[in-house]
Amino acid sequence: MHNGIRIAIGSRNPVKRAAAQEVLAELFPAASFTAVDAPSGVSVQPWGEEETRAGALHRARAALEQTGADLAIGFEGGLIETELGLMTCAWCAVIGRDGRLGVGGGSHMLLPPAATELLATGMELGSVMDALTGRRNTKHDLGAIGILTAGLESRQSAYAHILRLALAPFLSPAYYSREQP
Repeated sequence: MHNGIRIAIGSRNPVKRAAAQEVLAELFPAASFTAVDAPSGVSVQPWGEEETRAGALHRARAALEQTGADLAIGFEGGLIETELGLMTCAWCAVIGRDGRLGVGGGSHMLLPPAATELLATGMELGSVMDALTGRRNTKHDLGAIGILTAGLESRQSAYAHILRLALAPFLSPAYYSREQP
């Protein structure tokens, strides 16, 4: 890929845009970035790794289709039920105009009982964190991860991390087949 690459981000959320720009501007200093409203195609609050991963893939594909960029990024945050309790999860999909696909995920963190109770009523995690903290729009700032780790980690740094993982097929193409799902 050349340095003047065009990159589309499948969200206008400032945290997701900043995470993509933080990572990709390092790799491609002359890159141009476009953020678009890309539908996730999943629930407003995805439950489970599969639904959350599907949301990231849908956002990346939609961003690529809308913009014709060289590279498209989709992020999706969700929840997973575990034997220890309800946890966060996040997925990132990177799709190249040439058809290459990279996926990375993680950001598993146990949620407190107060959050779990509110989530059980059908609320979305961002709204739950707003309610618990008395703040507004926390998902456009620190997010649950930043709030619950007292700033040690942030939603942006978590998304930047999974984007770095998703870039593996682009950074080490010799190890990846071009024929991916």
